Formats: sequence, structure tokens, C-alpha cells
Amino acid sequence: MARFPSGVAIVTAHDQQGRPHGFTASSLCSLSLDPPLLLVCLATSARCYPVFARSPQFAVSMLRDEHEHTELARRFAGKSPDKFAGGGFVPTPHGGTVVAGALAVVECAVRRRVGAGDHVIILGEAEHVALPEPGGRPAVYVDRGFGSLCDADLARSDTPRGPTP
Repeated sequence: MARFPSGVAIVTAHDQQGRPHGFTASSLCSLSLDPPLLLVCLATSARCYPVFARSPQFAVSMLRDEHEHTELARRFAGKSPDKFAGGGFVPTPHGGTVVAGALAVVECAVRRRVGAGDHVIILGEAEHVALPEPGGRPAVYVDRGFGSLCDADLARSDTPRGPTP
């Protein structure tokens, strides 16, 4: 799966004391438009798993292809006990904690958790969506490193852009 490019996001939730916790996710996808559902996968061995196993909501910050965001992704992929200590986060009007300047933010209510091997699949219904700043390129994770998409690469593709016929 290392050769399959994925977008990169930081997923956050709050514990019962209101402290934020989070992880870097590349296993994230849209599931349904009606209702608007997405899913994210988390290892049950992750330090933050107990928080996500109980929290009724979570927020997804889709990262930009910028040094600050890829550094946040590395920090949140590690085992640091206080991943938020380095800054880079802002509160939302709805009580979430998200990456400052994220490409997009989706705040979700948990609808279901499904065990799958050594992971849990968390299904969330999008309640609030924000596109904080226009434009920008998404961070991409492929072959165990961060990369980017560029318009020149897309223009050379044999695959037509736009809606699927």
C-alpha cells in the first residue's frame, strides 16, 4: 500500500477533560453524500485510541503541501505525549481543534465505530465544513514520504479530469 498515494489529514478529538488529542491519517475517505459521511481508520494500539473510542465527535484537517503542515503530520504520526505543544492549531466555533490554515476542515459527529483487524473504522457525519483559505495544493503521502500534485503532471495524464462519465 506504500505505493498508493493518499491525502494527508490530522484528525482531532477531545477527551472528557476537554484536552485535544490527535493523529495523522492517510486512511480517510468520503463514504456517502446523503447523509454526508466520511470514514477514518485508527490503529487500536495508538496512544490516542481510548479518546477516539469514546468521543462523540472529531475534526478532520486536510493538510496543505507546505513545510509547516508536513512537519505537523510527522509530529502527529509519532509517539510524542503532547503533540499540540508546538502550536499550529486553532479552535473552531463548534468546539473542535483544527490545523491553522488547513486546506479544508470537516467537523463530524461519530455515527459508528467498526473493529477491523488491528484498527477501528470511525464513521462520521459531517456537521460543519470549512474551506478556510482559497487554493493551495494538498499534501500527499506516497512511498513512505510526502509529495505533491502539480498541474503539469495532471495535464499530462491520460485520464480525463472532471465528472466521471
